[in-house]
Amino acid sequence: MSSTSKEPAAKEKDSTAKELFQWLIAILAAVAIALFVDNFLIVNAQIPSGSMENTIMTGDRVVGNRLSYLTKDPERYDVIIFKYPDDESQLFIKRIIGLPGETVEIRDGHIYIDGSSEPLEDVETKEYMVGNYGPYTVPEGCYFVMGDNRNDSKDSRYWINPYVSKDKILGKAVFRYWPITEMKTIK
Repeated sequence: MSSTSKEPAAKEKDSTAKELFQWLIAILAAVAIALFVDNFLIVNAQIPSGSMENTIMTGDRVVGNRLSYLTKDPERYDVIIFKYPDDESQLFIKRIIGLPGETVEIRDGHIYIDGSSEPLEDVETKEYMVGNYGPYTVPEGCYFVMGDNRNDSKDSRYWINPYVSKDKILGKAVFRYWPITEMKTIK
């Protein structure tokens, strides 16, 4: 009789151990999937400054697509998340203005590409840009970037290493998900 009373307890113990093991496998699988997604598909970034206002505000959180530039090159006006050329431990987010091989010059607050007499059609910015900068000749495989808040952005105009190499671009910023009340695609 004592052997039969031990059998249900042993079965219950085996069932509990099996259930714990299944939970452990599920948790490990979820962590592995999250790591894969975060390292190979998307990049998350929090906006630390007002350099991209009014497109993206200080404190906003955005997600970037890591796969955007696997089959095509970044384009002018793309908003990118990248490793800051002067300190690669920091992530920055800016808009591409100059493409590889182009010469970028800013005169009287207007952007000119390759000595054109017509200024670049710029995105809507927070305020009119002031100043003269350049010319900058963008090396092959690199990009000249600026914040949308042109008068309050530390960008290619000011950096020691003014160009962002394509291999330092982590992804194209595609969606602002925080604050929830301000969710939108990034253009």
